[in-house]
Amino acid sequence: MSRRPIGLSPDLLRLQNEGYDIEIRDGFLLVRDVPYVDSCATLQRGILISRLELSGDVTVKPKDHVAYWTGAHPCHSDGRKIAAIQNGFAPQDFGNGVKADFTFSAKADYRDYHHKMTTYIARITGEATKIDADATARTYPPVPAHGEASVFQYEDTATSRAGIGAVNARIGGQRLGIVGLGGTGAYILDLVTKTAAAEIRIIDGDVFSQHNAFRAPGAASLEELASRPRKVSYLAARYGHMHKGIVAHEVFIDESNVALVDGLDFVFLCLDRGPVKRAVVERLVATGTPFIDVGMGVVLNDGQLGGIVRLTMSAPDTRDKAAPHISYADDDGGANEYATNIQIAELNALNACLAVLRWKQYFGVYRDGRNNFYAGFSIGTGEIVQEAAG
Repeated sequence: MSRRPIGLSPDLLRLQNEGYDIEIRDGFLLVRDVPYVDSCATLQRGILISRLELSGDVTVKPKDHVAYWTGAHPCHSDGRKIAAIQNGFAPQDFGNGVKADFTFSAKADYRDYHHKMTTYIARITGEATKIDADATARTYPPVPAHGEASVFQYEDTATSRAGIGAVNARIGGQRLGIVGLGGTGAYILDLVTKTAAAEIRIIDGDVFSQHNAFRAPGAASLEELASRPRKVSYLAARYGHMHKGIVAHEVFIDESNVALVDGLDFVFLCLDRGPVKRAVVERLVATGTPFIDVGMGVVLNDGQLGGIVRLTMSAPDTRDKAAPHISYADDDGGANEYATNIQIAELNALNACLAVLRWKQYFGVYRDGRNNFYAGFSIGTGEIVQEAAG
């Protein structure tokens, strides 16, 4: 079975995106799980089949109106055969497991295979809905990714449904790094695994502890917490169900291994504080790598939480302006407004969302009219203060 014509043919892709269970096999298009009524007026499910006309790997207009059917003959809701589609009764074996019990003929000038197959399905399933209003051929089955080249375990049908493949391709193939997999770093991982980044390199030597579970995406089980997994191993296993390119490094980054951030196209820096961050920043600047530094300062005052969630975008054209906004709490010689370590899931998630949005802006996925290098969200006012490079 090849899925390549599905991705290249708008009519087949539309069928897939609308939730039909389609397959291409030996020049035939199969739509599985089509509900119908049998002669006993009970609901069954069958397979609608059509010969597939291709030019290379792309469909062309169907040359005929004939379709084939695997299953009992579809009937009206009272058990009478649907005569309007009836043609031949002799079963046929087309090879490679493609077999038909009936041949159908519903004459029309079909524009494409979406038009052809949905026209037949409407005639067949319309009778099924008289018995069960929820009967539908749009079952939205999981769709495995096409070929070894895909970074996903299953197809990104969200992008194709929205028609934004060309836009999202601007970040496809990138090699990303996330240094620090605490609350914000874990949410960044959650978001970037939904992109076609070729590699997502995650670096953290810490254990995924119980307090981490309350500020990270998803829900760890008690048994998982009891096993004291490393953050990166736990998260790589979880998100490896979706993305093939996650590379986990179970180490604390420091001056001795800072080369782990080499060779990346973009880095999300999610370290709380310390001279370690300075070493990483210096390395990224030296290699010309754009990065985003995230952080927050949340304080408890008069029984309420307040503070700021911020990000700083440092790219070759904004280094000087971004530098004063990067926090090094352990070695900057005094109190630091971002040093407080109160973290809450929604603030971590917000921080991650702002960072990923800015990354996508930088590479042209989202419109960027200001080239902001700093953004700070004030909890108390709900305002986002931004500074632009101009």
